[in-house]
Amino acid sequence: MEIESLEKDIRIDKYLSSVMDISRSKIQKLIKDGKVLVNGNIISSNYKIEIDDKIKILETPTNPLEHLIPSDIPVDVLYEDEDLLVINKKSGMVVHPAPGNYEDTLVNALLYKYELSNNSFRPGIVHRLDKDTSGLMLVAKNDYTHEKLSNMIKDKVVERYYLALVEGNFPSEAGTIDAPIGRDEKNREKMTVTSLNSKRAITHFKVLERFNNYTLIECKLETGRTHQIRVHMKYINHPIVNDPLYGKIISEYKEYGQLLHSYKIKFPHPRTNKVLEFEIKPDEKFMEILNYIVNK
Repeated sequence: MEIESLEKDIRIDKYLSSVMDISRSKIQKLIKDGKVLVNGNIISSNYKIEIDDKIKILETPTNPLEHLIPSDIPVDVLYEDEDLLVINKKSGMVVHPAPGNYEDTLVNALLYKYELSNNSFRPGIVHRLDKDTSGLMLVAKNDYTHEKLSNMIKDKVVERYYLALVEGNFPSEAGTIDAPIGRDEKNREKMTVTSLNSKRAITHFKVLERFNNYTLIECKLETGRTHQIRVHMKYINHPIVNDPLYGKIISEYKEYGQLLHSYKIKFPHPRTNKVLEFEIKPDEKFMEILNYIVNK
């Protein structure tokens, strides 16, 4: 795993215990036995992790994710072959299990019907969407594909496009936001543009349609930081409509979340190298809210 964002001065045993949902004592034993490497080096339990650290665990203890319960939840699959799936995730669905939430996630739903890669604590998941962000996602069905897709995303080979309805009117037709993103020190649930413990984040955007006080835009990700589009839009004073963290909630639609939809993805198949491209429209509720906003 590669560290992209973290709290200041956090010990590696505390960090791994949190993200892996394994007791701190078990993590400390692994470290003591030389089973945890940071940037290829053996470390001690009090090592303070840093941005860009690469952590490798040579022996993985049993954890709850190995005992996930498959759930018979419908998944909208647009494409399937022996290596991967392209799915249309609905708004409101959590992508992968985490401490305190091991059921009814996308991973649980996928495990009911599919074999998934198993080289991480997020089986099959090579990139994620926020709970209330809808749209296209890639899912790996084996470890080979998982590694290849992960590297393709890291190397910017996978093209990802989003639709977002934002507040206000853009002064230009297109642009690029190049601003580093890290954890918000005042609110740990949020990310923010900051120079502290951050990573470079780049979002390209263009205007699709202008309304009275709103703009429908297309965003293309060059990097994939947590909440990237949401944070960048807030940073330039055009927060995404109905964003519970970075914008203003519409009381009539508070259960839906932000109007952000992953509508197009393009990539070469990791095994055949054939270029695949998929596009999907936002769901009916997204369009209902958009019409409500722009016509009120």
